[in-house]
Amino acid sequence: MNHLLQAIVLIFCFFFSIQGFSQKESSSKKRIKEYLIESGKYLHSNQPDLSLQNAKKALALAIKENDESSIAKAYNFIGLNFVEFYDYDKAIDYYNKALLHANNTDNDTIKSWLYNNLGNVYSYNKNDDATGIDYYLKSLEYAKKVDIVEFTYNKLNLVNTYFEDKKFEEGKIHLNDVRPHIDSLEKEYEAQFFYYSLSGDYEEYKGNLAIAENNLLKALEISKAKHKNFDPKHEVGMNESLSLFYYNRKQYDKAYKYLLITDSLKQKDYDSQKNEKVKGLIEQIEKEEVKRELIKMEANKRVQDQKLLNSKILIILIGVIFLTTLIILYSQLKLNRIRRKSNEELREANEELLIAKEKAEEASKVKSQFVSTISHELRTPLYGVIGITDIIEIEHQELENSPHLKALKFSANYLLSLVNDILKVYKFEENNVVLENNLFNLEDKLETIKNSLDNIALKYNNDILIRVDKKIPEYIIGDSIRLSQIILNLVSNSLKFTHDGKVTISANLDKSEDEIIFIKFEVTDTGTGIPKEYQDKVFDKFVQIDRKEDDYQGTGLGLTIVKKLINLFKGEIYLESEINKGTKVTFVIPFESGENKVNEFVNNIEVDLSLPKTYRILVVEDNKINQIVTKKLLENHKFHCEIADDGYVALELLEKQKFDAILMDINMPKINGFETTKLIRQKGYKIPIIAVTAFEKEEVQERAKQSGIDDVIAKPFDARKLFQMIRLHINSKQEEE
Repeated sequence: MNHLLQAIVLIFCFFFSIQGFSQKESSSKKRIKEYLIESGKYLHSNQPDLSLQNAKKALALAIKENDESSIAKAYNFIGLNFVEFYDYDKAIDYYNKALLHANNTDNDTIKSWLYNNLGNVYSYNKNDDATGIDYYLKSLEYAKKVDIVEFTYNKLNLVNTYFEDKKFEEGKIHLNDVRPHIDSLEKEYEAQFFYYSLSGDYEEYKGNLAIAENNLLKALEISKAKHKNFDPKHEVGMNESLSLFYYNRKQYDKAYKYLLITDSLKQKDYDSQKNEKVKGLIEQIEKEEVKRELIKMEANKRVQDQKLLNSKILIILIGVIFLTTLIILYSQLKLNRIRRKSNEELREANEELLIAKEKAEEASKVKSQFVSTISHELRTPLYGVIGITDIIEIEHQELENSPHLKALKFSANYLLSLVNDILKVYKFEENNVVLENNLFNLEDKLETIKNSLDNIALKYNNDILIRVDKKIPEYIIGDSIRLSQIILNLVSNSLKFTHDGKVTISANLDKSEDEIIFIKFEVTDTGTGIPKEYQDKVFDKFVQIDRKEDDYQGTGLGLTIVKKLINLFKGEIYLESEINKGTKVTFVIPFESGENKVNEFVNNIEVDLSLPKTYRILVVEDNKINQIVTKKLLENHKFHCEIADDGYVALELLEKQKFDAILMDINMPKINGFETTKLIRQKGYKIPIIAVTAFEKEEVQERAKQSGIDDVIAKPFDARKLFQMIRLHINSKQEEE
């Protein structure tokens, strides 16, 4: 459809004639603008020679002003005129010249038009649809950056080329892209005309004849409206298309009607007159003006540009050489001074870093020593307080329900819990906590935790419920002690903030991967809940919520320890809470399934089937209160006990009496427990030695092993664990002998 080419060209000419001139311009640029507007106005008129003359004038001024954008526009108009005169090769040459100048600008609009015009020439005039489509697609890349009008016309050109090549389905894809914008382009009559014309062609191809006829008639109505700047040849083309449409449908009366209209309109066509009038002008311009003046102007421009470029290069080279020389001289003058200054600064920085490093190491050492010392100094009297309280409770049954004795036990245990919490947080910060693996039954472990918290639950009139998913293996492998710490802290916290309610501990199988199972634990209460502003802070150190004067809520370290332990398990923890409705804490941690290791574990358990024995124990302890507590504790469980105030006394007693085991304090005057043990071993004694110390086990374990100590237990301790440890080491030594 050659009429489509002409229409799109006309739209482009008028459109870009008014683009880019909105700002205040010089008189030369105003004249260029006026020439370009005039060239576009006369392009499809009865005076096409005026279009070419104005384009030439615009080109001459634009070259003089070195206005790349206007040069490109002028060449584009000259190319459009050659299309009108059917000299398509020259049109292509001028379009390509225009592109060379357009590419020196950032004007996407002119680039879009030039690629579109090249597509038109190849598609409609050179019958090379493949090349035409390539140019249309390049044009679209720029058109979509400009505006929807530009985009629409380019798309319609592409659709028409596909349809001319009988590639209706490929064209329909692009026609669908145009459809959403047609109604909004109210005054773009050319776009509406071609949309309905092309839609009619597609529907005719698909056999939807009624829709096709309706679209073709819409296109005809638009062409008959005689809109301003609307190509009158469209009306001829549409009448001709309708005549052919009805002829193919065998509606000969309608076909004849539109054929008569077509013939009538063709009589008014002035193409032949216009072409005859212009032939002489074309030859003159090509031979005399265009060929001579344009080539001369371009040659002059290239010469001037080259001279300017050479001058610029020379000036730049001189400047670079001069500047380089100055820089080298200046650098040589300052290089030594800068080097000396840099070396001095580096030396000072190194000294400061060394001092800072030493201070940091000293601070860390002091911190570790301080925590260790405070821990020892607090645990030592606590051992006495807790031990004596237990002795009073055993020896004076009448005080079993004494509120004063209960208050004493609670305060002592609370103080011990406080010390342990501080030490745990310190261990986490020092990365000294390592998970252990043991085989345990989860449900039994939760029941044990529940039983240990019954007193707190009773205090607040709460119930503790346990729910364990049956899909969880009966035995699992992991650090049961750390898990107990997590659940104990969470449940204790829930019980404190729940009155006359319930706390539920649930464990469900979340997922499993090979032998690893992920268990989701939930601790849910019906308590007071946590305000939203505190929910992100409850896991921070020393944070307490709703602390009452008559209800001491602890250190604020419990939930901090919980989060750090769960991180150690490589798990995750979440908290949900609502005021006066309760709180739910959820965490997921992995364990190893113990189903396949139960038998192995049971077979490795050593059972002592021998009759109970009475053992003689030497207690090496300098603290008088701790002497009383340890001795009384041992004697209450049928052990014979001797006390040594220091290591030297212990060595004398070993020479006079026979003992089954030694309980050795570490921190003693005169000679500490490590040195005492070394002397005992040097004398050839193989007796089991167990360090009973207020230091953390991890702090002294390595040194204890080196000195010859068999095992370590920290004060205050579980008496049953101590007795078990004593019997285990005595039996082990006897078997070796």
